[in-house]
Amino acid sequence: MSLSRSPSPVPGGGWSSPGLNINSSGRSSPAKSSFSGPNGGAVTWESARLKSQGVSGYPSFSTQNQGFFTRHMRRISSSLPSFNVAADDRYAEKEKLGRGRWKVPLLGRVRAMIARMGRKGKIRALIAILLFVCYLLFYITPLWYYWRRTGWLGGGEKFVIILAANIGGGVMEWKGAREWAIERDSVRNKRKYVARWGYDLEIVDMSTKKRYAHEWRESWEKVDSIRNSFRKYPKAEWIWWLDLNTFVMEPSYSLQHHLFNNLEKHVYRDINEFNPLNITHPLEASYLDPESLSPVGDGNVDSVNLMLSQDCSGFNLGSFFIRRSEWTDRLLDIWWDPVAYEQKHMEWEHKEQDALEQLYTTQPWIRSHTAFLPQRMINSFPTGACSDNGNDTRIHYNQDERDFVVNMAGCEWGRDCWGEMYNFRELSYYLNRNPWERFKEDLVAVIWFKLTGQKVKL
Repeated sequence: MSLSRSPSPVPGGGWSSPGLNINSSGRSSPAKSSFSGPNGGAVTWESARLKSQGVSGYPSFSTQNQGFFTRHMRRISSSLPSFNVAADDRYAEKEKLGRGRWKVPLLGRVRAMIARMGRKGKIRALIAILLFVCYLLFYITPLWYYWRRTGWLGGGEKFVIILAANIGGGVMEWKGAREWAIERDSVRNKRKYVARWGYDLEIVDMSTKKRYAHEWRESWEKVDSIRNSFRKYPKAEWIWWLDLNTFVMEPSYSLQHHLFNNLEKHVYRDINEFNPLNITHPLEASYLDPESLSPVGDGNVDSVNLMLSQDCSGFNLGSFFIRRSEWTDRLLDIWWDPVAYEQKHMEWEHKEQDALEQLYTTQPWIRSHTAFLPQRMINSFPTGACSDNGNDTRIHYNQDERDFVVNMAGCEWGRDCWGEMYNFRELSYYLNRNPWERFKEDLVAVIWFKLTGQKVKL
């Protein structure tokens, strides 16, 4: 029997399908009434509807937003990977044209994760992201070099390091493999240090030149190089001179933190605190002003324009600081004056160093602007230097206290310069290892050696 819902031919409307009321008003749904079932029993419309939904039988899967998968279907589907089945002409085989690419909806995952986060969680995540971005910008990328150079942040542009290179080169003698190795390690060490803290590095060629050959003043080029560097770097306030046989043992020490932020606590102006030359201080004369008669000058640290250290034999200029000022210009002119050089160059064994000692001894105006630093603060010696009286705690390098700079002074006179440079270089690398390197070398390598008896370098 056909169950089509075509209009009834009976006048007045109704449906031609059996089981439906032809006397109804033509509504699309039958009225809530009873009708005879297949067994002859009376079945209401409501009971039939419930029965069709499985109320009286086994429960069926509900699709009316009542289950877990239904409520979370959109969220789950957005996190599933999708495949791009677009044809790729690069494949020559026809059956492989449907090969797709794995596409991870990362943006959808991030949005869903952010939507599930609370207000406090979003604020914490934002702070963490900002800190991570700042770490990348200022410690990973080269940007940190520039912010450490700026005068209002790091202040690195105020310092210039002058390194004397090519010692012994030129027309005097040929340099061997050891000399080249020393120079290579020393230059690399200073370049890493200035790159870390934003300083400027000026490498001066100290080889013999005709410019000074007529006066035999090759080692005096130190004075002229300082004057030229002040002209080359107009923003520089301090110049730090370093000899070639020096090595920065602690590159994590900045000059500001190590020295200049607390300059008053580090310098001493009265040479009587350590006076290996037995210089009479202060000078006594009726024509001198109170500042020259005072053993500490004017007592103001801002008036210090020259800072150096003393070893067992007197002034040591392997590592010293000099400040840009009118006083410095005057000192450099007199220090470089050929008149004093011509009269004393046969007596001054250490050349410009002895000349400075002479000027300090005889010129009161130089004393009032000169200060001294403990040697181990900027110019530690190895045990082979100044060793006549054994190990001197004021002079020799101390590993436990992590001295800043070591100077292999006088190593060319009976000592192995390359051996000392190599040992201090390896010691510096060992002392400044990062946590990962310490884990590998102090734990993994030690365990491997105990298990196999073989040493391994990780």
